[in-house]
Amino acid sequence: MSFLEWLEQVASQFGYPGVFLISLIGTMSIVVPIPYTLVILGLGVAGWDPLMLTVFGGLGSATGEVVGYLLGYYGRRIISTDRQRKMDYLLKILGKYTPAALFIFALTPLPDDLLFIPLGILRYNLLKAFIPSLLGKLLMCYILASFGSVYRNALSFLFGETGSWIGAIATGTLLVLAIYALYKVDWEKIFDKYVAGSEKQAE
Repeated sequence: MSFLEWLEQVASQFGYPGVFLISLIGTMSIVVPIPYTLVILGLGVAGWDPLMLTVFGGLGSATGEVVGYLLGYYGRRIISTDRQRKMDYLLKILGKYTPAALFIFALTPLPDDLLFIPLGILRYNLLKAFIPSLLGKLLMCYILASFGSVYRNALSFLFGETGSWIGAIATGTLLVLAIYALYKVDWEKIFDKYVAGSEKQAE
């Protein structure tokens, strides 16, 4: 049994609270990525309620990001005063765009901890960081779950409820493309080019 299959089994055993747990662990894991997004997509294809997947997946993944914030918050004491002073410029650079940056990082596969750990070090208001992250995670889970649901309905319409080898191939192809989009596309480069670049041009 693969790790992804094990995650789906956990979700099936515990229901939507299991989705919350997998999403929580998925974003708590800083070093080793856990593909909870693929679980949500797969459950959407399997016919789970997209709204419930959105709520439990979004809450779980947003809550997990708090771990990165706490690491920065309590790790501040081991950082020199001079380094803290220099890091304060991060907030000055982000400024009023901090919530937007948090939302974008939460919505896309960009590593949220790149923001949450420094914001914890800088004692940025946790609630102000959590809310845009939650909104981004909810939207991300909604897109994944709804896309899975729509795709499943399309397969049922084309190939029947029992499916066929054609439907299986189509599903496999979709999952491969989803994996590629989520984990292979350089989202950071896209962000730098179209978001950060446009802000520089506006100046």
